[in-house]
Amino acid sequence: MSIKSKTERRTRTKHHIRKRVEGTAVKPRLSVFRSLRFIYAQLIDDETGKTIVAATSEGKKSASITGKKSDVSKEVGKTLAEKAIASGVKQVVFDRNGYRYHGRVKALAEGAREGGLQF
Repeated sequence: MSIKSKTERRTRTKHHIRKRVEGTAVKPRLSVFRSLRFIYAQLIDDETGKTIVAATSEGKKSASITGKKSDVSKEVGKTLAEKAIASGVKQVVFDRNGYRYHGRVKALAEGAREGGLQF
């Protein structure tokens, strides 16, 4: 068994997760992407392949949020939840995208729950 890089392992885990997790128009998939500097989240309807709403820590509006990356992630989760509820979505399926449910990913999920999303 060869040692794989972090990205190869994450990609492999991601594919295993995506076999089981699928979003619909009623219950879309909340997908998280995390870079070194920013965090991105979007609600996706997999039946049509369209993004319903999205939120990110990148941009002018998010620049006003200061603190640790996990605090910023929590605010992104709350923002996403507000946009989702405004568009009529209350329930989602969480797709951690191969990342561990820890740190920024967990903070984003908690922020979305605090904002009113159920998953």
